[in-house]
Amino acid sequence: MTDRFVSNFTNRLDAKGRVSIPSSFRAVLAKDGYEGLYVHPALDLAAFDAGGHALRRTIDDILARFSPFSEEWESLSTALNGTSEVLKVDPEGRIMLSEALKAHTGITDAVTFVGHGHKFQIWEPEQFRAHLDAARARLRDVKRAFGSQMLAPGGSSGA
Repeated sequence: MTDRFVSNFTNRLDAKGRVSIPSSFRAVLAKDGYEGLYVHPALDLAAFDAGGHALRRTIDDILARFSPFSEEWESLSTALNGTSEVLKVDPEGRIMLSEALKAHTGITDAVTFVGHGHKFQIWEPEQFRAHLDAARARLRDVKRAFGSQMLAPGGSSGA
């Protein structure tokens, strides 16, 4: 069993508006020991970040880089803590998404869960496909840029 969220899965909401967390993600959450599912809207994407203690630690680590009296700390804390929710996970591993989360993402009848190691994201499936296509295009550009750099003898760049 891994302790990282990997891969992506698309599941439909049931008639009551619940969606099942993928079993591999539930296993990571169980190992993490967090009660429920911590979620907050992503800062610059139409998705939301989700996880347990590892996600909370990351947020705390980011906030610790700033003075608690700074504007940066205030803005980040408001965005990451002030808009967060703790969703209840039922015995079958399902969650009910709040109206605020659905509105932020555009989710209606299905969701895509996307692993990001210490956290995962929840997307409206079409929005995720567009995001993934854009990410792949950016990575192709990066690969071409790195691939066109000349290597000096011995494997290091000539710069």
